[in-house]
Amino acid sequence: MFKALLLEKNEQGEFKAGIQSIEESSLPESGDVLVQISHSTLNYKDGLAICNKSPVVRQWPMVAGIDGAGTVIESQHPGFKPGDEVILNGYGVGETHWGCLAEKAKLKGDWLIKRPEGLSAAQAMAIGTAGYTAMLCVLGLEAGGVKPSSGEILVTGATGGVGSIAITLLHKLGYTVMATSGKPEQADFLKGLGASDVMDRALLAAPGKPLQKERWAGVVDCVGSHTLANACAQTRYGGTVTACGLAQGMDFPSSVAPFILRGVTLRGIDSVMAPLALRQQAWERLAKDLDLKKLEQLSNTIGLDGAIEAAGKIMAGSHVGRVVVKI
Repeated sequence: MFKALLLEKNEQGEFKAGIQSIEESSLPESGDVLVQISHSTLNYKDGLAICNKSPVVRQWPMVAGIDGAGTVIESQHPGFKPGDEVILNGYGVGETHWGCLAEKAKLKGDWLIKRPEGLSAAQAMAIGTAGYTAMLCVLGLEAGGVKPSSGEILVTGATGGVGSIAITLLHKLGYTVMATSGKPEQADFLKGLGASDVMDRALLAAPGKPLQKERWAGVVDCVGSHTLANACAQTRYGGTVTACGLAQGMDFPSSVAPFILRGVTLRGIDSVMAPLALRQQAWERLAKDLDLKKLEQLSNTIGLDGAIEAAGKIMAGSHVGRVVVKI
């Protein structure tokens, strides 16, 4: 038996989330690596699933948790052996395949990477999909030719997991960062992570003109909707906008003007199905480029029994930074 955060929905559509003891024989047969999970985390998508706020879960019942770090117990995959320390991000885990808010998970070896030296399991989950996505955004900016000397970088949704780690990464790499937030009381927190200044998210959240005054050399957008449209409209000639979130909405009420008149690049960032080589690159860069002391500042640790309450806080917008779940 092992404990897990199980999400259930009956034929009447009634939803239930709770910590349960589950037989190991119930683990998915499609997995070829059995992992003892030591740490997981809570991302925005986990909050949606645990609070039943969006159709994240595609199969029922479902063990929640799109991220996990732990030790291989058994493996039928040639790339892993018992004792290997591994990380899992995405690939539909916690959506169509049982996830990692559990003491054990049976996963596909093709989804796993070996945990980089220099990162503990707890640190890897303080980073989680949110921090890994932030690194993919940074790689996207670099691929677009955006350098620290290019100018100011805008990070929207800055107190969330992606935004806060993006600020930390960009600051250490020498970029000047403007953060947006709807939590003025968190301005000092964001500046402590490396933001040069903080602006009210309301300034970008309403409908705006297709082209506005050029300001940003690059953007990390976690919000979508009008915020993303305005960010594109304010991006400098030849700049790159990375889009990875939808906190304000999935819509994109923009025009082609920034792209055909200023040569702006809008680069989509997908963390779920990113190729293995890109995942490994992102995690290697995280181990090298992320300020682990600042990571500790923006993280707090809870037990598995606190995950449902913490997910509710994420959905209410009252949580700041990263949540590590110590299994």
